[in-house]
Amino acid sequence: MRAFYHPDQANHDPQQFMRYGRVVPAKDLPARTDALLGALRAMGIAPEAPTHDYAAARLDIHTAGFLTFLETAWDRWATLTDHGPEVWPNTFPYWSGRPEDRARPDCPAESIVAHSGWYLGDMSAALGPKSWPSIRESCNTAVAAADALIATATSRPKPQAASPVYALCRPSGHHARADRASGFCFVNNTAVAAQRLRTAFKRVAILDVDAHHGDGTQQIFYSRADVLTISIHADPKNYYPFFTGYAGETGYGEGEGFNLNLPLAHGSTGGAMMTAVDMACERIQQFGADALVVALGFDAHARDPIGVLKLEAADFDPIGRRVRALALPTLVVQEGGYAIDVLGECLTEFFGA
Repeated sequence: MRAFYHPDQANHDPQQFMRYGRVVPAKDLPARTDALLGALRAMGIAPEAPTHDYAAARLDIHTAGFLTFLETAWDRWATLTDHGPEVWPNTFPYWSGRPEDRARPDCPAESIVAHSGWYLGDMSAALGPKSWPSIRESCNTAVAAADALIATATSRPKPQAASPVYALCRPSGHHARADRASGFCFVNNTAVAAQRLRTAFKRVAILDVDAHHGDGTQQIFYSRADVLTISIHADPKNYYPFFTGYAGETGYGEGEGFNLNLPLAHGSTGGAMMTAVDMACERIQQFGADALVVALGFDAHARDPIGVLKLEAADFDPIGRRVRALALPTLVVQEGGYAIDVLGECLTEFFGA
């Protein structure tokens, strides 16, 4: 199995996070990558670093204005008098979103303060001086992994014979929308990778297994029939991202019927998760997927500091077995997971299967 990772991804080191009205230490710590890299080493897998900057691939998913903001935000922020340690919004403009619109127009104001409120969707997406290189290389990692899967899968008589490829992405991506960052996520690595796979495969399915709904991924593909999006996550009625992730969200226009949300009751264990995974796999087979992206989050673990599900590391073994049984060219993109001491075990269980 091949894996991809760039060392610059560890440089993003957020300092603050708003939780229940308090500024608390951030949860997306660089040590997350250390734990996952350690698990790869134990499995005898040496990750490869991406060798290109795939700027065009990011533009296939995100607006130019949003990407320019991410790249330039810190330098602009640093010109403010008495600025804080990170780009952090203090205003969130109302926008009457319409599913038929791919994205909002670019921010009409010029101020970096206005831009931070327009392009950062909440107070869990702080940008520091080293954030952009990490964000960029996290996405490059996903694209390089997608290209590796394409090269391997399309060179064989039977594409399903290809081994899975793993993209160790940090920062994560599935909360990032076409024009907005949120939930520790800036560029949607999963969506960029899925779009990259579409250059070689007619139908691509995304299976998002994470404590949180993949709201950004849903928004990006919501009007499309060529990419099936499935998210298994904790019920959002009382959990982030709150406003999306409900069973009634099934797609729009041409995408009607190609989005499936499977929310789980808080406190759900491996049994409930596997019931949902079985439903998801059945839908993927009905869709006739030619390739699969697994957006894999470990914040469903019972010990996650911001999680509400109760999976154990061993529960990721049967998830891996179901994915393997689909017999599809498979790209695994790392999403959440903040209980650092269990991340390696979770990854080992999944890939061991």
